[in-house]
Amino acid sequence: MLQALEHLRRMRGGAQSHLFRCRDGAYYVVKFQNNPQHLRILANEMLATRLAARLGLPVPPVTVVEVSPELVENTADLVMQFATGRVACKPGRQFGSQYPGHPAEISVHDYLPDDQLLEVEDLDVFCGMLVFDKWSCNTNGRQAVFFREAGRSRYQALMIDQGFCFNAGEWNFPDAPLRGLYSRQRVYERVTGLDSFEPWLGRLEHRITRAALGEAAERIPPEWYADDAGALDELLERLYQRRGRVRELLVSARDSSRQPFPNWK
Repeated sequence: MLQALEHLRRMRGGAQSHLFRCRDGAYYVVKFQNNPQHLRILANEMLATRLAARLGLPVPPVTVVEVSPELVENTADLVMQFATGRVACKPGRQFGSQYPGHPAEISVHDYLPDDQLLEVEDLDVFCGMLVFDKWSCNTNGRQAVFFREAGRSRYQALMIDQGFCFNAGEWNFPDAPLRGLYSRQRVYERVTGLDSFEPWLGRLEHRITRAALGEAAERIPPEWYADDAGALDELLERLYQRRGRVRELLVSARDSSRQPFPNWK
C-alpha cells in the first residue's frame, strides 16, 4: 500500500478521481470510496485491471493508495460534488492507477486524429481489449489514453477505467451487442473474422483459471465491496463460467446495426 503525499489536480470523469504524487515517487490517479458512481467501482478497477494484465493487455499498474485524514482536511479540492452539494473525499484506502510518467514531462491524450491513431504501436490490442470487455460485460464504452515516451516516434495505447466492468455496482452481466466497443471504429479495420481476436481468446480460456481469479481478488480491501465476500465469490465463479461465451458475443457485435467490423464479412 502506498501513501499519498501531494495532491496535484482533479481529473475528468464521472468518478471524480484525483491525481496524487505518492511515496514511491510515481503519480497515481486515485478513485475514492465515496465517489458518485458506486463503492464497488474501486473493487472493479482492481480486479479487472489485474485480470487484463494477466492476458497481456496494456493496462497501468494498480495499487491501494492510503489518503490520510490530514491530507483531505488540508486540501480544499479534495471534495466530491453531488447534486445535493459537496462532501469531503473519504480518507483511507483508495484505488490508485499509475500515471504513465511525470505529469509535467509527458503528454497524455484521450483522442488522436485518424492519421496518428492508425500509427499507434500494436493497434491490435483494441481487439484484445474487446475480448476482455465482452467477457467482463463492461457497460461503459472502452476508455483509452495515448502517450509517447521520450525517444519513441509512435504513440502507445493504455487501457484505463475498468470501473464499469461487471455492470458497475450491480455485479451482473446484461450483455448487449454494442457494449465494450471503442468509439473509433478504425481500430477494428484489421478484423476479418474470429481469428483476428487471437491470441486473446485463447489466453482468456487458458490463463483465467479459478486460481487466477482468486489471486486477482485476494488483495482487494474488503471495505471496497462492503465486506460481502459471498457476493465477490459469486462474481468470480460467474466470470469463470463466462469464458466460453465471448466468441458468441463478438459475433453478436458483428451483426449489430453499427457493424463495427467493416472487413469481417
